[in-house]
Amino acid sequence: MTGAANGIGAAIAELAIAHGHRVMLTDVDKDAVTARARDLGARAAAHALDIRSPADWDRAFDAAEAEFGAVDVLVSNAGITHTGHARDLGPQQHRDIVEINLLGTITGTCTALARMNTQGHGHIITVCSMTSFLPLPGYATYCGTKYGLRAFHHSVAIEERDGPLDFTIIHPPSTRTGMLDQEMADPSCAISFAEKSYAPEQIAETVVDAITTKPVEVVFPPFAGRVQRIAGVFPRLMRRVIPMAEAKGRRQREKLLTVAGNPRPGK
Repeated sequence: MTGAANGIGAAIAELAIAHGHRVMLTDVDKDAVTARARDLGARAAAHALDIRSPADWDRAFDAAEAEFGAVDVLVSNAGITHTGHARDLGPQQHRDIVEINLLGTITGTCTALARMNTQGHGHIITVCSMTSFLPLPGYATYCGTKYGLRAFHHSVAIEERDGPLDFTIIHPPSTRTGMLDQEMADPSCAISFAEKSYAPEQIAETVVDAITTKPVEVVFPPFAGRVQRIAGVFPRLMRRVIPMAEAKGRRQREKLLTVAGNPRPGK
């Protein structure tokens, strides 16, 4: 499990353990992920992982195998964003998003492919985003990485179709994590507040269920997610509809900012 120190990753790890799984929690924040694993008990362990590093990936798999045996499931969840319009981000900020969201996940998937094919079984679950279907203002590079990640995931699944591995990709919507707090502070990301946001625990239920059911792709929420996926096919429609959604999000964000004592945006 990557990005497991907090947010969606931590929620997935906790629920997976509650369902009887053993989980190696990984995160670039070694202290935070170690503390999280300690809180989850004997069925959890932790390892520091910078997903941009192939060597770190090898060490993380080695640690998981030493602790629990063969790795049956990889949940690639780690990701970041830098908020702001594309013109306002610096080159390193664009690079950070690409290297972590896309290249880091590619590196982890390739590491898992080698290990899991050798052992003869495995399930790769990619936690992507509904932005893989819809380009959004304030998220240009982030959306680009998610578009690319979806294409990569499905391409690999097709390449490996005759092998022993299963592949699932899951697309959460706006979720109440630290990333949403970050977006609340930046008016360029107002579109995040156009629709209802979800708790990390709700996303975790979908991911943990997928370990057993092995769906090919999951959009979230089911109906609205399908509508958004269809809308993303038509560029002219997107250019008309998305500005309206952004205006709605701007109004919702302003309301949230005026609510005294609101503990987290989206609630």
